[in-house]
Amino acid sequence: MLRDKIEKHLLEIQKPSRYIGGEVGSVIKDKSKIDVRFAFCFPDTYDIGMSHLGMKILYSLTNERENYWCERCFAPSEDFEKIMRENNIPLYALESLDPIRDFDFIGFTMQYELSYTNVLNMLDLAGIPIYSRDRTEELKQIVVAGGPCVCNPEPLAEFFDLFILGEGEEVNLELMDLYNKMKEQGATRKEFLQKACQIEGIYVPEFYKFHYKEDGTIERVETTDNAPSVVKKRIIKDFDKVYYPDNFVVPFTEIVHDRVSVEVLRGCLRGCRFCQAGFIYRPFREKKSDTIVKQTKDLCENTGYDEVSLASLSTSDHSDISPILSELIEYTADEKITLSLPSLRVDNFSEELLEKIKKVRKSGLTFAPEGGTQRLRNVINKNVSEEEIMNTCRIAFEGGYSSVKLYFMMGLPTETDEDIIGIAELAQRIIDMFYSLENRPKGKGVQISISCATFVPKPFTPFQFEPQDTREMIEHKQKLLLDSVNKKRVKVSYHDADVSILEAVLAKGDRRLCDVIYTAWKKGCKFDSWGEHFHFDKWVSAFEDCGIDPSFYANRRIAYDEVLAWEHLDYYVSKEFFVRENKTAHESVTTPHCRLKCSGCGVNKKIGGKCFD
Repeated sequence: MLRDKIEKHLLEIQKPSRYIGGEVGSVIKDKSKIDVRFAFCFPDTYDIGMSHLGMKILYSLTNERENYWCERCFAPSEDFEKIMRENNIPLYALESLDPIRDFDFIGFTMQYELSYTNVLNMLDLAGIPIYSRDRTEELKQIVVAGGPCVCNPEPLAEFFDLFILGEGEEVNLELMDLYNKMKEQGATRKEFLQKACQIEGIYVPEFYKFHYKEDGTIERVETTDNAPSVVKKRIIKDFDKVYYPDNFVVPFTEIVHDRVSVEVLRGCLRGCRFCQAGFIYRPFREKKSDTIVKQTKDLCENTGYDEVSLASLSTSDHSDISPILSELIEYTADEKITLSLPSLRVDNFSEELLEKIKKVRKSGLTFAPEGGTQRLRNVINKNVSEEEIMNTCRIAFEGGYSSVKLYFMMGLPTETDEDIIGIAELAQRIIDMFYSLENRPKGKGVQISISCATFVPKPFTPFQFEPQDTREMIEHKQKLLLDSVNKKRVKVSYHDADVSILEAVLAKGDRRLCDVIYTAWKKGCKFDSWGEHFHFDKWVSAFEDCGIDPSFYANRRIAYDEVLAWEHLDYYVSKEFFVRENKTAHESVTTPHCRLKCSGCGVNKKIGGKCFD
């Protein structure tokens, strides 16, 4: 039996509890009563995948249906993968320990571009043909993907049967219902895909053929099999009533975010021009305060967790954040539960909010100015002034804090050396202000932590047209920042340039990258987001073998009228809006956020909703 094979080797590996299942809250069903089996695959380790909120939602939602069974599957670490390959142990699901090759759906959530090779490795471990064209016509092993990365699925198009665009709470079950019906009718894989592509939010890549110009840009996209010329993402309109679980699977081992997560809002109203999530998750929708509090209490009581986080892109933008925190602080204090909050907005931070935060957070505060000068903050539409930054830090220092973490980006469009030096100068002004305060924390020195990510141009943003800095430019700016800061009071960290370059290529790439990803995997690339496993030289070799120049995707400015690899996919924010915002960025002009003035992005108009008054 497969179970015996697995258990025989558990003591030879690190964290064996990752691979055996049986956790509290996991769902076990009678296979004889199941019509559709769905393997929910996370292309990274158990520790990371079990922290993902989307998996928890869709796992519970699917398992509410008596005749459907959703099980979990994660990428094995190197030690267990070696044992699996040596002992012919196929990739399996944790609930039943059955091979996922026997499932109806093999579904991946694509959260990060550098997990792409893990998908291929997991399919190979499962014994499933990696290229969709090599799978049989039998209606089984439908390989699907959803998540933020599938807003441009083309670099993965030849490995997947279909992609689910947008929010999955409704469309996932519609897809499974169609499959169940067509399986009973004895349909083929092709017949199922022809019907599936008619469901809003389902993209079947084999029905779309790309034609290229001599210069390598896309000339047009041709559709076949009556597939829609444009595929629209799915949106949950009534977010307050959308399904949310009242229980989570509780791991035996510690995971990255080992706590309850409650989603308080979806989307973002800010419009930061570099932020993909801020646009692809539009429109902005809130849960009611009572809903948030009830879900928090239910999950804490059912799972036994002693920490809860409020999850969203910008939690402090919830219109009722103050009363929500008041009620939750009272509940969590009584129950001895820690309440965790994400990074905070500089422009809506107040003494009242700080007093609430101090009751739940003892460590330093985190803010994200993103740009070191006001000019650059205007370019990216951060809509945060230096006065607000300084005032926020003053409130924090006078409230008893002596450390602050600041997030910045490096390599932003129009950025100059003066903007990089501006990061160091801003940090120094914060330091000087700390020591000028009479009621600062006594007996403590101030500590500023600067985390500097490298800008990656992403699809469905105003900066999708922008080139990324070359490695030489990135490394020059990193050195300049290190040379400019007060090393005694400021700690600097930044991303590896090669990682950011590969991320940009995969984010903006087209279908020609499928063979590059396959070649890189064959050369040994996997777990590319892990520093100890990342081998950029192998990727460079893969690009060379396939005759692809990565700079074509990462370092080239895209013309406004160029056909984009993702242009046949509709995430409801119009290309005209992105062009307008890109032009405005180059004029260093800001656009007000949605509560102040409608910027005409097009989302609410397309879905028949209303913008803010």
